[in-house]
Amino acid sequence: MRLRVEFTTEPFDLDEAPRHAVVARETVEAAQLDAVDVGPFGNTVEGGADDVLGAVDALLRRTLAAGATRVSLQVNVIGEDEA
Repeated sequence: MRLRVEFTTEPFDLDEAPRHAVVARETVEAAQLDAVDVGPFGNTVEGGADDVLGAVDALLRRTLAAGATRVSLQVNVIGEDEA
């Protein structure tokens, strides 16, 4: 199964990226995912279910430890793995 996850971390800071946002970016960029799009108001990652779910686990643990007070995410099934 292939998944797409869209997520944001809070609190926002329009002047500079908060530590939790930097940690989120580092976490998803280091993961073995097929696509990573990091933006100022939202982030999207795609890949196989095991890789995406592992990255989400790390994302939640690391961003909360880095000061995030809220992590919002949406998970969508976008297809099946190729055989």
